[in-house]
Amino acid sequence: MFKKILIANRGEIACRVIATARKMGIATVAVYSEADNEARHVRLADEAVLLGPAPSRESYLVADKIIAAAKATGAEAIHPGYGFLSENEAFAQRCEEEGIAFIGPKAHSIAAMGDKIASKKLANAAQVNTIPGYNDPIANAEAAVGIAQGIGYPVMIKASAGGGGKGLRVAFNDKEAFEGFTACQNEARNSFGDDRIFIEKFVEQPRHIEIQILGDSHGNVVYLNERECSIQRRHQKVIEEAPSPFISDATRQAMGEQAVALAKAVQYQSAGTVEFVVGKDQDFYFLEMNTRLQVEHPVTECITGLDLVEQMIRVAAGEKLTFTQAEVKREGWAIECRINAEDPFRNFLPSTGRLVRFTPPKESMWQADTDHRYGVRVDTGVFEGGEIPMFYDSMIAKLIVHGKDRDEAIAKMREALNGFVIRGINSNIPFQAALLAHPEFVSGNFNTGFIAHHYAGGFRAEDVPHDDQDFLVALAAFVRRKSRERASGISGQLPGYGVQVGKDYTVISLDMEGNHSYTRVHVDEFTGEPGSALVQVGDKRYKMSSPSRLNDVVVTGEVDGQPFTAQLERGSVKNPLALVVQHNGTKLECMVVSPRMAELYRQMPYKAAPDLSQFVLSPMPGLLVEVAVKPGQKVQAGERVAVIEAMKMENVLFAAADGVVAKVLATKGESLVVDQAIVEFEQ
Repeated sequence: MFKKILIANRGEIACRVIATARKMGIATVAVYSEADNEARHVRLADEAVLLGPAPSRESYLVADKIIAAAKATGAEAIHPGYGFLSENEAFAQRCEEEGIAFIGPKAHSIAAMGDKIASKKLANAAQVNTIPGYNDPIANAEAAVGIAQGIGYPVMIKASAGGGGKGLRVAFNDKEAFEGFTACQNEARNSFGDDRIFIEKFVEQPRHIEIQILGDSHGNVVYLNERECSIQRRHQKVIEEAPSPFISDATRQAMGEQAVALAKAVQYQSAGTVEFVVGKDQDFYFLEMNTRLQVEHPVTECITGLDLVEQMIRVAAGEKLTFTQAEVKREGWAIECRINAEDPFRNFLPSTGRLVRFTPPKESMWQADTDHRYGVRVDTGVFEGGEIPMFYDSMIAKLIVHGKDRDEAIAKMREALNGFVIRGINSNIPFQAALLAHPEFVSGNFNTGFIAHHYAGGFRAEDVPHDDQDFLVALAAFVRRKSRERASGISGQLPGYGVQVGKDYTVISLDMEGNHSYTRVHVDEFTGEPGSALVQVGDKRYKMSSPSRLNDVVVTGEVDGQPFTAQLERGSVKNPLALVVQHNGTKLECMVVSPRMAELYRQMPYKAAPDLSQFVLSPMPGLLVEVAVKPGQKVQAGERVAVIEAMKMENVLFAAADGVVAKVLATKGESLVVDQAIVEFEQ
């Protein structure tokens, strides 16, 4: 077994590999860029080597520097994690030539699966289902109908040079195939000057389901069940779970056996994933093979009880798999939510900066620990007080839960999200909460178009309605009464002028536009149970209790005998007197005051926000890489104004209306903060 390994990655996956190496008694070497000087993976490793400047092309992607670091520290093997160089065949080959073990598949396997055309041919040869199609140019509409009949409806008719939706039709019968071919050919000829048309099977209501496989250097390959990864946004996975709520045992076995056949065809060693698209009738077709560890591997670890990183290390060291296919377990249900540094209410724009607070929910499962399951696990590479840099991807943590069944896993995840405290940057936790509560997700009735269909216009606060808004009001009043009770007990108060607890309150729900709502609430102490109260909101009555302290952000307790977890803070950017309550993705910003104070507050004038329509503002922190306008220039609505780079993404800002540029207020290369003015237009 290796004595020392180097992890050629950063963030949570580097920390994940370190955890397993430590369990196995293997020393670790971290590599890092200048931006990651204080990163968590650097702190956890036994040694660390600086690679270079922050951009990954100058640090994490420079194979020569990583090989040199391994040699300098005496590392016998390199684990690439995922991303960066993990599927780079040249890097895997270079490691082998330098006498350093690559903890992943051999270079020839990476090469075989990295080419889409070659991998499809290999899959066909291995008798793996591939999407049926006719990939040569089709002569005419009559021929198109015959080919479509042979493939089986529905089919997708596609122009070879198509794009932007042009030259594409879906046909469900002969008539639609005939007409669709003609329409596609005309569109393609007019738009692209190329009228070649081909046809392939159209998979209805597609789901993205992948099979985890594991192979060793002795010819043994097993599949470790499947993962459901259909909840995606712009082809990026958001929620993953194992097993899938959709496929049958027979389909699972068929997919698994085909995945193993493909792995054997390329002499696969290590952990890998074979991805399939699955139709509404459970017909499945090979998409691609990922020749590395997947982000979502923890859900497989939960249901199988296997440490996949440990298995990868043992395989790379030449060991045989110690279990057979019949011994692979499938116990319980696991769900993973990717917690990203992005603002879901601003079209998921990246959010960078300092993590002022970072308190994940309490863990009862841990990385590299297969003895503890049926709990909550957090995989992360960040810490409170650390920086989220703009140079890398937006994922800051993975939240994983394991339940006895899917309903229990969903319930655990919702509670865990309620207790996940992130401040200083924005996160996608409200969006995750909305997805988990959506009836179609709960029922398992979804496909890869779920997010695009239900949130076509973006994500808004009203997209995550609370199933009982009055509970948030009641909780705010309950906590306010607890604070009054504490204040009333402070010694030294003048007789007759001390703090009065009171029982009647008004909860003022604060609105951005000044349209506040007022709710009368009666809070009475519940005799016999310390810390309990009966809270009356309209015709609803809640019996509440909580052991949480008044300065706790995470508030736990019971309401009507049922446990709850919520977040509550005093003060907000808009109002230092406000209470901010968050539960199940919904946020209530309110003031809890006496009825008389509420009457007076109604008379307060509303101060409208300043008109900033003449400015182009930065919607996120990032690097200004281009300013496309200059003073005096006439600009039309929709015209490119500036480009901001953050978290490996370029974000183009466009003019919202016609106008003339008055001033350019920021310069190329400048690091911007949220809402910083870049361009000012004449009024």
